[in-house]
Amino acid sequence: MALSGKLTKKLVENLGAGRHGDGNGLYLVVDPSGARRWIVRVVVKGQKNRKGAPLRTDFGLGGADIVTINQARERALEYRRMARTGLNPRFNATRDIPTFEEFAKQVHIDRMPTWKNAKHGQQWINTLRDYAFPKIGRMPIDSVDQPEVMMCLAPIWTEKHETAKRLAQRIKTVLDVARSKGFREGENPVTAIKDAGALPKVKKKVRHHKAMHWRDVPAFYADLKSRNAMAAKALMFTCLTGSRTGEVLGMQWGEVDPDARVWTCPAVRMKTGADHRVPLTDEMLSIIEPLRAMQSQYVFEGQKRHQPLSNMSMLMLLRRMQVDDVTVHGFRSTFRDWASEVANAPREVAEMSLAHQVGSDVERAYARSDLLDKRRALMERWSEFATN
Repeated sequence: MALSGKLTKKLVENLGAGRHGDGNGLYLVVDPSGARRWIVRVVVKGQKNRKGAPLRTDFGLGGADIVTINQARERALEYRRMARTGLNPRFNATRDIPTFEEFAKQVHIDRMPTWKNAKHGQQWINTLRDYAFPKIGRMPIDSVDQPEVMMCLAPIWTEKHETAKRLAQRIKTVLDVARSKGFREGENPVTAIKDAGALPKVKKKVRHHKAMHWRDVPAFYADLKSRNAMAAKALMFTCLTGSRTGEVLGMQWGEVDPDARVWTCPAVRMKTGADHRVPLTDEMLSIIEPLRAMQSQYVFEGQKRHQPLSNMSMLMLLRRMQVDDVTVHGFRSTFRDWASEVANAPREVAEMSLAHQVGSDVERAYARSDLLDKRRALMERWSEFATN
């Protein structure tokens, strides 16, 4: 026979933020974020706190999305029975605590719909797989503390600092979620390590993408234009638009409005997470319009039908052209230098042309225009320069 209480399944799912009693020391705690977890309050017989009063303690029983109301009542009853006999549930209760690896994989699954793309989602779990799971993967999630986190971070903190920072953030996320579901208590050890300055400060090394000087662009572009390879056409378009590799290679015909002379790159492919309109010049349209005849889903189709060129296609073309000291991304810097030194373009126009965020959050909130007309004039000048 199931145990009874004041709460129902419907109440558990719909109650607002706060602590809601079921009776006999069992509570449903609803955080402002909407996270729901069970706790039980017990008084351990014969044990005193530091002030000499009876030892009254709250224990987490798990998240309400994992532990049902009946399971919570059964666990609460188990805790009360132990407390009545003088046993502290913290040291004597048997709980189904997931391992760090088990819980991290579940967090990854839960967050799949929020990833910008599948690649980012895979990178998230791969970092934990490579640097955390071998050391703390089999540990119960409630046993991971500062020494265990340090075991993961310290070996790569200086040599692979960017990776280590991402690892720290992902471990912190897993432990935060575990706490919200009632599997952990207290401060996140990643936060404690950071606040204590337990890891050495690492000076960030600025790495610039190798860029071509703007004076060399016309000759380079002429060489590109003499080539028929799809990679050459994609690289020409990339140079003229100042776009990122992924933005161009993922370009689909539905994003192109030839009448308005605009390409709208959707938020899912943009680093800023917002749609970006790119004004199309005559030269840009002359590159892509003949490709419509291929009737492909993608503007720059690769070797496989209805699939885009590979990410390495343009870089490999540069190497075949023996342009070894330049990267594809570097052409964004080339354009930016030209816009400043030659075109004397206003900073906000040049930066918006590269889909960079300009100004503070407040300034961006009031500056709603994307300066399309001004950017169009700048891109027309850039196309004329490149093809001169």
